Amino acid sequence: MRIAYKAFNKDLTCTMGRGRFQYEVGKWYEEPEANCVKNGFHCAANPLDCLNYYGDMDRSRYFRVAIDGDIDEDGTDTKISATKIKLIDELDIPTFLAHGIEYIRRHPHLSMNHRVKTEKAMAGPGDKFVIVRNEDPVAAASEVGQYIGLVMDGIHVPIAVALFYCDGDEFKPGVYYDVEGKERDA
Repeated sequence: MRIAYKAFNKDLTCTMGRGRFQYEVGKWYEEPEANCVKNGFHCAANPLDCLNYYGDMDRSRYFRVAIDGDIDEDGTDTKISATKIKLIDELDIPTFLAHGIEYIRRHPHLSMNHRVKTEKAMAGPGDKFVIVRNEDPVAAASEVGQYIGLVMDGIHVPIAVALFYCDGDEFKPGVYYDVEGKERDA
């Protein structure tokens, strides 16, 4: 058994090859075959890759899932197809982002989701977050309510990670922060 991540519509449905499939938390589901292109239950090893399929965080729900049975992995991102799946627990946005940042920390040599920036960056208007990864990452929210994720790379491994919430008081929109939460020049 492995742990992975899966996104859903608000009503816990997903589109499958045969149409919409309804899920329930805590129940095992089984399919006869798993192939990332055509069948099985799809999920991702990197939580952030769920955003490739369910990117509107206001209209989607994100879960940690258990997968088992026959498992097929995609070569383009961390997409997985499995013959067995069970929804374990729902992740709110900060927890989902923290799991994504932890995935980056644990897999420093893998190519990252396109939403992870490698230079300093600011979240766009309406975005829920910005994540920056490099040797001296800095990032800013453009408005209150956004999250700032940072991964500081050392030689061969990340040496620090952080996730901040732009509340307008401690962390302000339009201000760049480093991994220690200190203000930095843009």
